[in-house]
Amino acid sequence: MFRKCVIILLSLFLCTSFLSANPSGKIQDYSTHSPFAYVAEDVIKTVVNIKVEWEAQIARLNPQIPDEFFKFFFQPQPRQKRKSVGFGSGFIYKQTGNEIFIITNNHLFSKANEPEITVTLSDESEYNAEIVGTDGETDLALIKAKVDKDKQISTATLGNSDSLWVGDWVIAIGNPLRQDLSGTLTLGVVSAKGRANLNFGKDSPVYQDYIQTDAAINPGNSGGPLVNINGEVVGVNAAISTVSGGNIGIGFAIPINIVKTVINDLEDKGYVERAYLGILPQEITPILQDKLDLESSKGVLIGHVEKNTPADDAGLQKRDVIIAINGQLVSNVSKFRIMIADEPVGSTVRLKIVRNGDIITKRVKLSARPENTIAKAEEMGKDTQDWLGISISNITPQLTEKFNINVEEGVVVTGIRRNSSAEDSALNIGDVILEIENIDIKDENDFYEAVQIIKEKNQNSILLYINSGKNFYRYLTIRL
Repeated sequence: MFRKCVIILLSLFLCTSFLSANPSGKIQDYSTHSPFAYVAEDVIKTVVNIKVEWEAQIARLNPQIPDEFFKFFFQPQPRQKRKSVGFGSGFIYKQTGNEIFIITNNHLFSKANEPEITVTLSDESEYNAEIVGTDGETDLALIKAKVDKDKQISTATLGNSDSLWVGDWVIAIGNPLRQDLSGTLTLGVVSAKGRANLNFGKDSPVYQDYIQTDAAINPGNSGGPLVNINGEVVGVNAAISTVSGGNIGIGFAIPINIVKTVINDLEDKGYVERAYLGILPQEITPILQDKLDLESSKGVLIGHVEKNTPADDAGLQKRDVIIAINGQLVSNVSKFRIMIADEPVGSTVRLKIVRNGDIITKRVKLSARPENTIAKAEEMGKDTQDWLGISISNITPQLTEKFNINVEEGVVVTGIRRNSSAEDSALNIGDVILEIENIDIKDENDFYEAVQIIKEKNQNSILLYINSGKNFYRYLTIRL
């Protein structure tokens, strides 16, 4: 009798919750269908199957050598190509014209070199897709596809993962195991929040703040949405913890509030720009807390300060304990990394620090992470190759010796693309560009900044001042 009453009360609670979460005003008959069915009806339309195909190269030894011992001493034959295929899930969160943007996981593409991507929508229509950007440090990716002209596509509503409580109902949707099981729904609750320091192998994401759920997440569900009872996406299904290879009720999803920040950067830049402090943080264990005479284990201990970084410039020291950033308490290393990474590059943060028992405040102006600088240079390098048809590099000892360079500043032309503007000019590989349109060029940064300025002027040609070998300087033009 008691159990029957509990079931009735739970049913009434769910119906009340879903009725209040029905902004469309549609009449929904909960006596005939589960309240979850109405959420599924809307959200499944936004979920896509993602098929990734690529050619993997494998080395084959001579099959006529029978002894495994002797095979070690023989040179492998040329690598042969093998077709590899992977499947995953994703969901459409935006449509611009006839382009749709799909959120999914990075690990679907991490092993694929120049992959062919096919997305299958809920109406079984198929489209070729391309990668907009990926971020291995959160295991997120953004891809896009062009659909038929004037075709209206259902898009997912992004919710607020910070509003989730442990015990809230959630629904996972995806394509488990294989392509023909698309649109599969599983139900569960939020088991925990803020899960971090999880090991999923060598490519484990650096930034972890997972939602844990017992909604079944199986192979192929990866990249699909985790939604609340309002049908809002609160997470991206990413991984499971298992000893058998199958679901045991421990699944993890990336909170949608982290996803929003990453996806905005991927769409705008093609990579994620993160702020950088320049320290090696570590957890405060009970032993360290006792040894350092700290009142709490909350916060992060600075194990090392990198030279010539924002932390070094601000006077941070090893053994300092950071307990708050801009007034927000720091609980552990994972939270600390996310809090710093989410700050705008160039912004100044206020750090509350414990040093030798005293509480002090430091203001630190954050810079871009070195990886961001590399990513930006790669992106600008690609733009330059597309525009001029050249690739460049800073002067190095190796290039100095190879091309007999006798200048210390400038950029070396390391490649010229066929059928490009540069190929039709008198520019050669090994030339050092010293000026471009009377702008001095000392390094790659100067060059890329000058290129951006010149591109905006829409000129028909550009003037270069170059050095070709010892004491040979000249001007030349490249017609665009």
